[in-house]
Amino acid sequence: MSLDAHKKSSGNGNGVVMSTQVAHRLRLNPITDHKPDSYEDLQSDFSPLLFSSLERYLPPSMLNMSREAKIQFMRDILVRYSPEGERTRIQKHREYRQKIISNYQPLHRELYTMNAVNFFVPSFLKAINENTEESFRSILVEPTPGVYVFEMLQPSFCEMLMSEVENFERWVHETKFRIMRPNTMNKYGAVLDDFGLETVLDKWMDEYIRPMSKVEYGVDRDVELGFHVDDSEVTLNVCLGKQFYGGELFFRGVRCDKHVNSETQPEEILDYVHVPGRAVLHRGRHRHGARATTSGHRCNLILWCRSSVFRELKKYQKDFSSWCGECRRERRERQRLSITATKLELLKRNGISAS
Repeated sequence: MSLDAHKKSSGNGNGVVMSTQVAHRLRLNPITDHKPDSYEDLQSDFSPLLFSSLERYLPPSMLNMSREAKIQFMRDILVRYSPEGERTRIQKHREYRQKIISNYQPLHRELYTMNAVNFFVPSFLKAINENTEESFRSILVEPTPGVYVFEMLQPSFCEMLMSEVENFERWVHETKFRIMRPNTMNKYGAVLDDFGLETVLDKWMDEYIRPMSKVEYGVDRDVELGFHVDDSEVTLNVCLGKQFYGGELFFRGVRCDKHVNSETQPEEILDYVHVPGRAVLHRGRHRHGARATTSGHRCNLILWCRSSVFRELKKYQKDFSSWCGECRRERRERQRLSITATKLELLKRNGISAS
């Protein structure tokens, strides 16, 4: 989808209107190697991250313009295409976050500044820095098509993050502050962005994988998460710890909206046992769930990565056989029936019995 921005001059005061029109068209695909300006100090109804992300879609002619010119152009687009109700919701959420950040005292302040060496294991950093298909495949294991497993987080980082979340939960309990949980399926867990980790997570999003929130499971908490698909294009699920039994992930094939409840094929079945520090990367449309944690306490970092371009293109797409397992099977069945019908017709024309 492309968006056009138009700018017109005003009249000159003597009854003659001189108008010019300048149109800029957003790119369909982002310029991945472009480093956008920082918008963290920007006071706006929209997230600074949104401006940084949108800048990569600007036409080349605009990339060297002043920061103020780019802000004006992008804000005009966001205001034009963002419903007023959505802007109101964003503003209320920002006020909610600010109230938390103003009152909550972090336990580990080093978590709030990006330090890749202390956060990630060396093999993951090496693959990221080399940024080649070969380097990525060297750390990946693919137990079933479309599900990738790899070592990602340092043990010390996992322990520190869990400690910070526990500290936040204690503050919530002591102050009786009502917080928003990661989603409607969870009564426990916390959204990391909401208590001050947004900046460092934004860097994860830009430089590694796009994170969204954190969910935790354990005895007397959310012991299991039912069979579902995610509201994401790609999901990263990293186990932080602690000691636990049960809580395995299970995967049952990738599906489009039409086939989300269709039967699972034997080759689509995967049961995965969590290991602290290890990440699982999969399509959001890959049907999955988490079995009950039978004892102990399991804490996971969930990162949901979304693509507005993919979602826009999907509106006009009718064939999902490139990624939906059931669509692919239906297409193969149609092809098989078509070939069979063609053979029968040829046999009939030649006077040969089909039997």
